[in-house]
Amino acid sequence: MPRLLVVHHSPTPSVSALTEAVVAGASDDAIEGVEVVVRSALEARADDVLAADGYVLGTPANFGYMSGALKHFFDTIFLEAGGALTDDGSAAAAEGGRRPYGLFVHGRYDTAGAVRSVQSIVGALSWRQAAPVLEVLGEVGEAEREAAYELGGTLAALVMA
Repeated sequence: MPRLLVVHHSPTPSVSALTEAVVAGASDDAIEGVEVVVRSALEARADDVLAADGYVLGTPANFGYMSGALKHFFDTIFLEAGGALTDDGSAAAAEGGRRPYGLFVHGRYDTAGAVRSVQSIVGALSWRQAAPVLEVLGEVGEAEREAAYELGGTLAALVMA
């Protein structure tokens, strides 16, 4: 059965609302035969990543960067999950880009640095961006929840196919 892994750090009500909407969208009745596995960024392991066919990542924007918890997730799984490094130890562009991923980021004032930091790491994994990044500033309203629901549903449908 295809598996979608949702890895998130949801320390605030705003990020929690987005995470819940992503999971609800991925679990929509129209999605059949996809197992949705939800892990906090501090609990997700390389085995979870290797067993998944697609990913949704969620983080707050903290001081212009992804959360420390999501960074810890990447640090923990990167090499075991197929991350590519250059000779000097920096991230290298991965070949193939087979597994789809989506990303949502919540910030109070800016999300650009958090998005850039996630994309630079994911670019060194064999994943491909399969949906536009959902960047939410300020309060999470109905429109933002709907966009998160759509993100979850889109990634689940992609792994279902």
